[in-house]
Amino acid sequence: MAYWIKIDYERSIYLIDLDSITAFSCKSNKQITFWLPNSSQPIILNKQSCEHDYQLVLKYIKEKIEINCPTNDECWVHIIYDRHEWFINLNCITTFASEPNGRITFWLPDSTKDIIISPNIDPEAYEKVVEFITKITGYSLP
Repeated sequence: MAYWIKIDYERSIYLIDLDSITAFSCKSNKQITFWLPNSSQPIILNKQSCEHDYQLVLKYIKEKIEINCPTNDECWVHIIYDRHEWFINLNCITTFASEPNGRITFWLPDSTKDIIISPNIDPEAYEKVVEFITKITGYSLP
């Protein structure tokens, strides 16, 4: 089911199906970034400059993160990485890499960003990613 929003961004009007967004990045300065599907173009919403659109996306993120992997279509995880809060639909990730020190790396499909997760930095998110990998792929890391 689509979750369409209409936003005015950089002198253009966008109609975006938020259900097609694979990851959101939030900074503590009230900024949300996401990437348009099938491109690496980011949309950056600031609470100060576009509060309505910011609130729409924030509401969507909160609803998705409250859903805890109910189906194989969506499995959202909240990760703290690189001084950002990331909200990522793990079902959209197609490659995971494990390092000897236990860190797991994966790449966001609609951006050029890689995410590195460690059991020492964010153990709860790390465990959720490891469980997801085992459940979906049938393989375990490390």
